[in-house]
This record gives sequence, C-alpha cells and structure tokens, in this order.
Amino acid sequence: MAETEKKPGEQAKPGAPAKEAPQSRSVRVVMMALMVTILLAMLDNMIVSPAMPTIVGDLGGMEHLSWVVTAYMLATAASTPIWGKLGDMYGRKGVFLTSIVIFLAGSVLSGMAQDMGQLIGFRAVQGLGAGGLMVGVMAIIGELVPPRERGKYMGMMTGVMAVAMIGGPLVGGTITDHLGWRWAFYINLPLGAVALAMVTAVLHLPEKKAQGRIDYLGAALLTIGISSLVLVTTWGGTEYDWTSTVIMELIAIGVVSLISFVIVQKKAAEPILPLHIFRNLNFTLMAVIGFLTGFVMFGAMLFLPLYQQAVQGASATNSGLLLLPMLLSMMVVSFFSGRFTTSTGKYKIFPIAGTVLMVLGLFLLAQMDTDTSRFTSGLYMAVLGAGMGCLMQITMLVAQNSVEMKDMGVASSSATLFRTLGSSFGVAIMGALFNSRVESTMSERAGELGGKVTEQSAQLDADSLSKLAAPVREAYQHAVSAGTHSAFLLGAVIGVAALVAAFFVKEVPLRGAGPKDSEPSGSDSGSGAAEKPVDEPVEGADGDSARGPRDAVAEVV
Repeated sequence: MAETEKKPGEQAKPGAPAKEAPQSRSVRVVMMALMVTILLAMLDNMIVSPAMPTIVGDLGGMEHLSWVVTAYMLATAASTPIWGKLGDMYGRKGVFLTSIVIFLAGSVLSGMAQDMGQLIGFRAVQGLGAGGLMVGVMAIIGELVPPRERGKYMGMMTGVMAVAMIGGPLVGGTITDHLGWRWAFYINLPLGAVALAMVTAVLHLPEKKAQGRIDYLGAALLTIGISSLVLVTTWGGTEYDWTSTVIMELIAIGVVSLISFVIVQKKAAEPILPLHIFRNLNFTLMAVIGFLTGFVMFGAMLFLPLYQQAVQGASATNSGLLLLPMLLSMMVVSFFSGRFTTSTGKYKIFPIAGTVLMVLGLFLLAQMDTDTSRFTSGLYMAVLGAGMGCLMQITMLVAQNSVEMKDMGVASSSATLFRTLGSSFGVAIMGALFNSRVESTMSERAGELGGKVTEQSAQLDADSLSKLAAPVREAYQHAVSAGTHSAFLLGAVIGVAALVAAFFVKEVPLRGAGPKDSEPSGSDSGSGAAEKPVDEPVEGADGDSARGPRDAVAEVV
C-alpha cells in the first residue's frame, strides 16, 4: 500500500495520494546494487583461492602463503563491528560507499603486488573494506525495508551467496589460466563500479550527525581481542601446537582485551558495541545461533570436498560443484522461508526446523564411509543445506527486529561478527579433531609408513594421493572417512546446542506490509506503542512510530 511521505510517528491520512512509485522503483534498483555488492564480497575469496598456487610460483614466499588469507580474514573480522557503528553514527550511505572504495583500492593494489609482503599488506586493506560490505548491505536493508518484507530480500541474498560459492572457484580457475592471477583481483573493479554507480544514484538516506565521539579505546580493544582469537583458531594445531607458548599468549591477550572492552563499553558515550542490545533475549539467542551455525556450516564446507576428493575420487578442479546439492537446497529453502515470513509475519518455526534439519544432516553425513555413493552423500548434503536455508537469513532478520533503529548497524555487524567467529572456531576445532583422527587411523592401518604420509598434513592434495601406493591410499581413504565421521558428529552435537537455543526464541510480530499495518489512522496498529517488541519494549524499536526515515520508503516495497 502506497503512502505519502510522513514524518516520524505521523500517520498517513486516509485517501492520501500515492507519491512513492518512483521511490519504489529506486528501492528495487538499490536492492540490485546491494546484491551486486554481496556478490563482490562473496566472490573474492572463492576466485582468489584457485589462483594461490600460481601466485606463489610468480611471487615466491611459500612460507608466508597462509598470511594472504589470514591478513584478509583478520582485517574483515576486526573491522566489522566498527563499520556497523560508523553507519549508525554518520549515516549508512557514505560509510557503505567508503567501504566499497577501500575494498576496490585493496583489490587494485593486490593485483599490482610485486612480492608476497606487498600482497599480504594489500589483502589486509582489501579485508578492511570487505568488513563493511556485508554489514552495510544488511543495515541498509534494515533501514529501507520493514521486517515483514525483509525475508524475501534476504532469501535473494542467500541465492547470490550460493551462486558465488558454486561459480567462484570455476571463474577463478578460468581467469588464472587465461588472463593471469592478477585479474583474480582486477575482476572486482567492474562489479564494484556498477555497485558504486547504482548506490550513489538511487540510494537516498538521511544524513546523521554523531552525538558523541568515536570510542577509539573500545575499537582498539575489540580489534586486539578479535584478532587474537582469529589467530588462535588459524595457527592452533597448524603453525603452533595448541599448548604452545604463542597460542597461550594469544588466548590471554584475547581474553584480557575482551574483558577490558566490556568494561570500557559500560562507560563510553558512544560504545562500539552497546551492551544493552544483549538484554534483548531474541538478539542474544540469534547471536548464539549465528555463532553455532557458522561453526557447523564452514566446517562442513571444508570437509565435504575433502571427503569427496579423497574417498569418492572427485576432481578438485570442480570443488564448487561438489557442494551443489547443499547449496541448491539452502538457496531454495531460504527463498521459501523468506516468502513465508513475508506473507505470514511468522518466523519461529524456521530456527527450530533449521536446527533440527542441521542436526539430522550432520548425523547422516557422519555415517558416510568408503562405500557411500555420491548420490547418497548428495542427499545427506541436501538435508544439511535445507537446515542452513532456514537459518542463514532468519538469524539476521530476528536480530534486526530486536533492536532500535539507531542500533541497526551494530545489530547487523554483531550478527555478522558472531557468525564469522563461529566459522573460525568451527574450522579450527573440527579441523583439529579431523587431523587427529586421520593420523591415528593411518598409523593403525599403515603403520610407520602411514604416520610418515600424514606427518606434515592430514589433508593431502590430488598429486600426493596419486603418488601413494594402493594399500596406503586405501588406508588414507579409511582415515579420511573416520576423520569426517568425528568432525560431523561434533557438528551434530553443536547443532543440538543451537536447537536448544531456538526453542527459547519468542515470536515477536514483524511489522511491515501486512493488513494490520496498513490500517488507516486511528487503528491500534498505527499507534506505534502496539508495535514494540513484546519481550523488551523499547522506545523507537524497529517498526514502531520512531523508526523514522524508513517509513516513507518501506510501504511501497
């Protein structure tokens, strides 16, 4: 239902003429630009990964190869909450455009790198911009679109993410083979230029003036804390033993920094991460579920291709296609859940159904052995994908619906951060369990020779596998099967914890384009007070009379 533009809290007059048709089209164009930006963010690592062997061959520095990924991941994780807060303080459009420009600058510089040290530094710049891309998209959608309508757009986002995961490795391999590895970075420029032009032209959001200064101390402490934890999960069990001095020092630095951060946030005038948002039960539960979902999802995406290559003989060059059953299922279910949420305004069923399917899918995947067919494993992956499809965007939707409009940025960045941290811990912990099981099984089945085979790494590439003698290769296949069994069983246990959290989620009504939300002035639904979240009534909560500038746009989406 179209409405005339109104001031915050003001009701539209019955029979007022519709003036928002052009703005409606603008919103749709903005959504297209946001989808392009998501594609930009998701494609980068997927495209760069296949180019890494060629990069090492050209630049050298094999011993620093892991830092090309680590520097990007550290900068992304550490900057995510800061981007969210900057958007809340100074306006989303300018901050979002700045993050795109920084990301593109990092891409150009990475493509021009002359040695591995330069590439690592420029990847950190690129990661700094990437931290604002996804947060900016989520926060802008939160400001433009009411919660009731958000589901269908978030379903579209999952589809874009799935396309990137499937097509990224194929595109990256093709670009590297035909244009050179530098174009794996330069390819970001046309996509980024399209996003910049579209957002600049059609996105119109009110400018904001910050009421206080940036909490620099809090930002520094949070950056140190997050960086320490990410390094622990990246280096633990690979570069250093889990009980080594370096890992213990990083854990101590991370814990002290985060505790200090919490203390500082309680006193800061403009905290980077306002602690009051965690007093809302739904928001806290979504943070927990998002962390656990990230833990399971990225762990599964790491070990499924490994299992299919080592045990089922699949080609490593088509690694994106190996995950097709899971990604397609995730995309279809996410699209359906978004449409269902938009049409009914209900969502609690999806966290519960999603965690049930996630646990079931992981339990089924844990049953795979050396005789499991690709068809059977594909079915198991589809079950897991369906669970992920129920959870991926609903967690963000509920998190945004649980805070005031002024905290939309920090809510979006916090949800993204918890999922990122979950993925880091998932890859590290599931990886440590997998490696331990593979090494012990190899020693049992192939004796001393088996131990030597996995001495450097429990994950062998295609060339290493092809050079193994038949008995040792068979032992390795059994070892990988045992390792994935342990990893997925752990994932299922983690999924049960997410299921318990899902049962405590409260069905807070989503405001938006439902019939009650369109009633003329004088109805209860238009009063603003009736639209506050029931689990923690807060003035200005998303969807109430104080939600402000979004009202003029949201009604026409």
